[in-house]
This record gives sequence, structure tokens and C-alpha cells, in this order.
Amino acid sequence: MRQLGQYPPPRHTIAHLSDPHLLAGGRLQYGAVDTEAGLARALERLAAVDPAPQALVLTGDLADRAEPAAYARLRELVEPAAEAMGAVVVWVMGNHDERAPYARGLFDSDDDGPQDRVHEVDGLRIVALDTSVPGYHHGDLTDAQLEWLADVLATPAPHGTLLAMHHPPLPLPMLRAAELIELHEQHRLAAVVEGTDVRGILSGHLHFSTWSTFAGVPVSVASASCYTSDPAPVERFVSGVDGSQSFTMVHAYDDRLVHTIVPLVPGPEVNGVGIDILEAMGSISLAEAVEMASSKTSPFNTGGGA
Repeated sequence: MRQLGQYPPPRHTIAHLSDPHLLAGGRLQYGAVDTEAGLARALERLAAVDPAPQALVLTGDLADRAEPAAYARLRELVEPAAEAMGAVVVWVMGNHDERAPYARGLFDSDDDGPQDRVHEVDGLRIVALDTSVPGYHHGDLTDAQLEWLADVLATPAPHGTLLAMHHPPLPLPMLRAAELIELHEQHRLAAVVEGTDVRGILSGHLHFSTWSTFAGVPVSVASASCYTSDPAPVERFVSGVDGSQSFTMVHAYDDRLVHTIVPLVPGPEVNGVGIDILEAMGSISLAEAVEMASSKTSPFNTGGGA
């Protein structure tokens, strides 16, 4: 990839998807939302992303009712797509998931305890942290989980750590209802994260995209591939809508993360340039390419080169 600007290519590329809420047998969520089709659209869009992601991180609510058949279908959809991209899959527990069928369906495991796991992706460590509470929709972490996480983080990874967890540790001013099912006692997690090599936290749960910081670390919440939450509904405490679904691309550089929202359904193009221009730019200098793209009087910007 030719460098066109001041920054080199990212060191790591991560696709952050959340809340597919798959249902067994292709049933519609709320009688209206085809959750399998939403996930399939996300994977189709991802197949065209360049550079391809090195990891697909799915931050919870993988199966709407924790049905074994839904987890089986999830693997049938995601794992071949990830293999074609050369990406590892990072599964994360959500409040709609149940530990026993999740462990059996995704890891062929009989361990029905907290589903915390560590993944290494070319020197970047991704920790899947299970914030689910059996029988409830709010999130929490046990003392044993926090001790385990502290032990993991005690040794820095070559390129730092991303935490992937369903319940986001941040204020929820645009979805007050979610305060009732938020991550409890967040200060306990902050005490473990502060001063470590954690570079970012990836979460879901809210069904819309938002960002904040936690313990000095950036937090990115990905939207859902099923239905989404309207953050500004009229005369509604909660409003789930079938629209604006997306996932988030995370590009990790040596000193920062860049997050980009990718809608599952692209809008109609009103202006654009073909990919063949990259080949044409290969025959000119970078200074000439900048002049072509930046000058207001160049053929490129006056309609003669687009």
C-alpha cells in the first residue's frame, strides 16, 4: 500500500461487530427484524474492506435466546468468512447469551463459568471479558474475574491490549433506560485497568455507536447488526428501530486507535472516483498526486479527471 499522507498504514486492523441476536430457525426478531440477514450483510461488507481485518470481535448478545441452534448458525456464518479474510474470531458474552450453551456451541466446552479468554493477534492482545450476570441483564465482574484480569495485564503485550466486553463502562446520557442494566461497580474495573497496557475498550449492549473514556482509556461502543436504538426518540423512553445498523473498524497505530463506522446498507452514491485512479497515481510522484487532488484548478477537481 502506497503511503499518501503523513501516517504509515495501521499496525493492526480489527472489525468490531456487536449484538447480532441470532434466532434459531431464521425467526424474525419482534416479528420484523431478520437478524441473520443483518449479520450476513455485515460480513459481506467486511469482505470488501482493505486492508482486511486481522480479527473479528463480536461484543456479545450473539444469540437472542441462547439457543444451541443459533450458536451453531453463528459459527456457520462467521467462521468461514473470517477464514477467508485471514482473521481470528473473538467471541464475547452478552446479557442475552447463556454461559453453558455459549461455551458448548462456540468452544465445544463444558465450562459454564465466566467466559473470559485471551487472544493474541500479531502482538496485540485482545481480552474477551464476560460481564454477564446469570439471570439478569445488567453487568458485573466478580472478584475472581478482576484478579484474573489483573494477572493477565501484569505482563504487557508487545503492542498493548484491547478489552472486549459487552456492557460499556461509560455514562449513558442518550439512553437513560440502559442505566438500569449498566455495568455495576465500574470503579473496581477502573482500578485494575489504570496504569496497564490497555489501549482501548470495545463494547456493545446499547445498539448504537458512542464513545467516551474510562480510566484514561478510549471506549468505543459498536452499534448492532439486528435492530438499533434511536438515541433521540419522541415521547418514547426506549425506541428500537429497524435501521442505521453498522459495525466499527478499529485501526491501531503505534500511538493511537482510529474508529470508523461502516453502515451495513450503503447509501446511494452521488459523487465518486473509480479505483483505477490508484493505478494511474502509481506513475506519478507523490507531490504530483497531492497537486492533482488538492488544487482547486486541477482537472481532477474541475470535472476533467473524475
